[in-house]
Amino acid sequence: MIKRNQPVLLERVNKMRQATNVGEYQEYQGFSGLLKAIEMEKEAILDELDLAHLRGRGGAAFPLGKKWRHLYGAKGDTKYIVCNADEGEPGTFKDKALLKHDPLSVIEGMVIAGYLFSAKAGYIYMRGEYLGIQKIFQEALDNAEKAGFLGENILGIPGFNYNITIISGAGAYVCGENSALLNSIEGKTGRPRVKPPHLADVGLYLQPTLVNNVESFAGIPVILREGGQAYRELGTEDGGGTKLICLSGHIKNRGLYEVNLGTSLQDILYSEEYGGGSSTGRPLKFIHFGGQSGPIGAVQHLEDCIYSYEGLWDKNLSIGSGAIVVMDDQVSIVDYLVQVAAFFAHESCGKCTPCRLGTTRILELLTKFNNQTAVVGDLERLEKMLMHVTNLSACGLGQSVANPMKSGLAYFPEEFEAGIREAVAPVKGGLW
Repeated sequence: MIKRNQPVLLERVNKMRQATNVGEYQEYQGFSGLLKAIEMEKEAILDELDLAHLRGRGGAAFPLGKKWRHLYGAKGDTKYIVCNADEGEPGTFKDKALLKHDPLSVIEGMVIAGYLFSAKAGYIYMRGEYLGIQKIFQEALDNAEKAGFLGENILGIPGFNYNITIISGAGAYVCGENSALLNSIEGKTGRPRVKPPHLADVGLYLQPTLVNNVESFAGIPVILREGGQAYRELGTEDGGGTKLICLSGHIKNRGLYEVNLGTSLQDILYSEEYGGGSSTGRPLKFIHFGGQSGPIGAVQHLEDCIYSYEGLWDKNLSIGSGAIVVMDDQVSIVDYLVQVAAFFAHESCGKCTPCRLGTTRILELLTKFNNQTAVVGDLERLEKMLMHVTNLSACGLGQSVANPMKSGLAYFPEEFEAGIREAVAPVKGGLW
């Protein structure tokens, strides 16, 4: 029986001598979730997922049970399973650890999905920079097939035929958006689609498709092995389970940790078990949550914050990908946001004008504030530009650009105002 403060996703990481070895994986309860799933009614599997209340770990936090139930009811004989392993969010490295050190858990989650939806093919879209990890994952796929967990008539079940193919990305951040990812798999330009229709109805090759994150798939075997209620109790009522977090920046103990949802943010930042406090000896100033597209919180306003979905939402923050980038009081919020804006301007796919041009204009305005060359009216122009890009962009990339900017401006307005130069006195003399 699993208990709080017991790792469930990292239980095998750095323990297995060979991460791709099926026999060793089974020594750590590997594939027991799948073995239990094939003995259950398919509706019962969905009931356990609903009970677990696992929210998608890619960033959107949509309840996984609802997504799976939607696909289960979608019409069509051909359905596809896709794992989004295009981990391009700065400050995020959780999926990398699972893919490298526990690939079979991700495979097991995808096979369970294949069984539930009677899918014949699964794809894992892995960022191109993870070339070495792709080789490890392919070895794990080969070993799983040799052991009878992939291929034809899996586990001796007639007609249970399912294979997983690795698709290598090409470094585009926008392909982390699910519809852009599916376009890329199809060999098209990695740009987002217009929605609706929903991907569960018209997805890969226009067929019903499930797209989930690496961490989400790794959690499925745990839910079926231990039960949905036991998994839910690891977290909170509004979001069950544990969460992988990535601590970086001016924090003493940088790295990957697994925490129960509902853990105090102060413990994550300052306890020696996790962050250990400031790495510079300076007071901590702000935290960027959930990756570049997430909001920023001022540390002085987070003393009572609980690290859970509802706990962060109450503070107008979000868990996102699980990244926690910590900055001390020597860092200028404007200088920091210039780097964030440069990232978005570079990664915009260019499909829609509001994002293509808007991200560049935002970068230009922030650079003026950083260089103390902004003029009266630039602050209002920045706020209007953020509103337009958010409301008019075609996908989550442009729609989330304003998250760090608006929260940074709300908490530290004086640093923006300091970048506005005084009105220039008129030059005395003739016209020329």
